[in-house]
Amino acid sequence: MTQIERAVADAHRREWAFVLAATARVARDMDLAEECVQEAYATALRVWARDGVPENPGAWLTTVAKRTALDALRRQNVFRSKLPLLVEPDEADVNLSAESTGDAIPDDRLRLIFTCCHPALAGEAQVALTLRLVCGVSTADIAQAFLVSEATMAARITRAKKKISAARIAYRVPAAGELPDRLDAVLTVIHLLFTTGYTAPSGDQLVRADLVERALDLTKMLRDLMPDEREVWGLLALLLVTDARKATRTDAEGRLLLLEEQDRTAWDQDAIEEGHGLVLDALRGGHPGRFALQAAIAALHATAQRYEDTDWPQIITLYDALMEVWPSPVVALNRAIALTMVLGPAVGLSEIEALESDGRLAGYRYLPATKADLLRRLGRNGEAAEAYQVAIALADNDAERAFLAARLAEVS
Repeated sequence: MTQIERAVADAHRREWAFVLAATARVARDMDLAEECVQEAYATALRVWARDGVPENPGAWLTTVAKRTALDALRRQNVFRSKLPLLVEPDEADVNLSAESTGDAIPDDRLRLIFTCCHPALAGEAQVALTLRLVCGVSTADIAQAFLVSEATMAARITRAKKKISAARIAYRVPAAGELPDRLDAVLTVIHLLFTTGYTAPSGDQLVRADLVERALDLTKMLRDLMPDEREVWGLLALLLVTDARKATRTDAEGRLLLLEEQDRTAWDQDAIEEGHGLVLDALRGGHPGRFALQAAIAALHATAQRYEDTDWPQIITLYDALMEVWPSPVVALNRAIALTMVLGPAVGLSEIEALESDGRLAGYRYLPATKADLLRRLGRNGEAAEAYQVAIALADNDAERAFLAARLAEVS
């Protein structure tokens, strides 16, 4: 990769959402905005090689993309008729309320996420389209998050874009009163953005720090925007407490370390304390949501002085509550692990085999990986080796594959 290609790739990773959001405000059409932003990045490859990388790549890309959008609108011969709508409002010239302009949302990226989580689309389509379009997550990684094939996810995203076009759903920032109805999808987008960064589904790095930082920034902004929403507190607590362990997830050689192997003295205690306080606030008032409950589980792990001190019975109780509000097979898998810690690997294995029969986790690498670990603990090494081989075949992240390969060597 040349120096220019690296600069463009870095700008894509850091600036895509900002450039797209700014262009969408001009184009008022997500398809057109996306095409113009892609063209701007392609132009950057050519122009930066000739003129050098600009001091502010994001501003350069935004200018080119917006200009391309305006040119496209002119070519469609609608520019003149739509001019009053296309010019970005100047606060000095207009006196519209934040409610009517959408300026209640303080950040372009967050504004675009709320906009893309349009209620005309099905919930999964909202989240998948937003992750792909706004957050720049690859279709393959989104497919892993939804436990479907890449082809299936690509088809869903395409259908969502066609529906937007066919229904003539315009780019419009929702008013403040519309935000609560879109909040659950927005929280899901940010959570999946975080998990995709915290353990990258593919590639040679365990963590994509840029995605983790972006998810934390967005959640903090969301907390300021909607300070009374307990699920926002729950999500922020979950991200803070989980991210607090980042320094200890691998050893000096990059080998993946399990929770019981990590140095707890190196965890970020300030983040854990802040997250724990948010958890308590989120749980007050009863009927906690899925993010508050996940945060409570994460907080119990984070506040145990030693791995042996983990309050597994309380964690099982929280998983039972989580299953009621979010009956996900992934939650059932994690609950099976907690059961193992209290009742032994044979009980956990029985739960895992039931999930295998269910079929919804087919293709999910953590199912055979967990089964392999339980079989190893039971001394059934031959079966454990078979399960490890299945898990390795499903894993695309190098650090995870190396960890599983080492375990396979132990039982072979």
